[in-house]
Amino acid sequence: MFIGVPKEIKTDEYRVGLTPATVEELTTRGHRVVVETVAGAGAGIADQEYIAAGAEIATSADQIFQRAELIVKVKEPLASEREQLRRGQIIFTYLHLAPDPEQTHDLMASGVTALAYETVTDAAGKLPLLAPMSRVAGRMAPQVAAHFLQRPQGGRGILLGGIDGLPPASILVLGGGVVGSNAAEMAIGMGAKVSIAARTPETLRQLSQRFGDGVTTVTSDAEAIEALCSSADVVIGAALVAGAAAPKLIPARTVAAMKPGSVIVDVSIDQGGCAETSRPTTHSQPTFLIGGVVHYCVPNMPGAVPRTSAYALDNATRPFVLALADKGFPRALIDNPHLRNGLNVHDGKVTCRAVADALRLPFTAAIDVLH
Repeated sequence: MFIGVPKEIKTDEYRVGLTPATVEELTTRGHRVVVETVAGAGAGIADQEYIAAGAEIATSADQIFQRAELIVKVKEPLASEREQLRRGQIIFTYLHLAPDPEQTHDLMASGVTALAYETVTDAAGKLPLLAPMSRVAGRMAPQVAAHFLQRPQGGRGILLGGIDGLPPASILVLGGGVVGSNAAEMAIGMGAKVSIAARTPETLRQLSQRFGDGVTTVTSDAEAIEALCSSADVVIGAALVAGAAAPKLIPARTVAAMKPGSVIVDVSIDQGGCAETSRPTTHSQPTFLIGGVVHYCVPNMPGAVPRTSAYALDNATRPFVLALADKGFPRALIDNPHLRNGLNVHDGKVTCRAVADALRLPFTAAIDVLH
């Protein structure tokens, strides 16, 4: 199979779809891998490393989009990339389609086969390709919050961990999954006072077992969230519904009642954000103020630490990339129901129910397009 790895063009995105280790495994199996020049530079991977692994280097993305059978990326294809996609081609990347009707319609119109990292599952029903980036984003969230609590950044001027005789910052984490639990772990380590709101008793029990007296756990209902947000110095939005738009847990009226200089780190922004006031930002211009509340809403948070993120993502995606290369489409998806759950769009049809429901589009079961 001809596998292409274009350079990411999303603003401030420095990750790369494949590392040399996976390229070498692909080429030793007889596959052809073409990597756009300097695609790995942001993650500290030189073209020469890809060449040593058996890859060819393309001078432009056009050479990849025009010829590759399988395109492996990190972030969703932007409009200029979507124009080059074609029927019979496979793209494997993060898509986050539920809050993005424009991208969804473009993918449908192209006829491309679009597989989303964030909806691939495992035997436990979890999301193994989302998890490594969720861990990175969760661990980044408290350090981001600490920075933007500083007065020159628009914050309240509070030291996250406090100091003798003075209280630490109060952090509310919305969601007890991979992002939320990692955010809580880091925030506790930094000395903050941490509360976690989660939906299910089982999640709350697991969080209590993991953190003990280090956190306060509460049921994630509207009244509790409103009260906790009003007293928090930092709110970390970590709510996720697989494949679907993030639930709006923080209404605009709740933001209006928050302390001036408090900080919202909306990690859920990839799926539309869990605050009504959130909108996507970039690493270059990461924040905006609404009612004196600092909003940090960067969709590609892990892109700021691309060396760690690219290798962590590659470790997770490798078996699925190898299966697609070795077996092709549709056999790889027929053989593996977990990879099949990653199929979001094929030949103009939406094959992920959560995306179809969010965008009010007709749904076609993935299994029905594979035969």
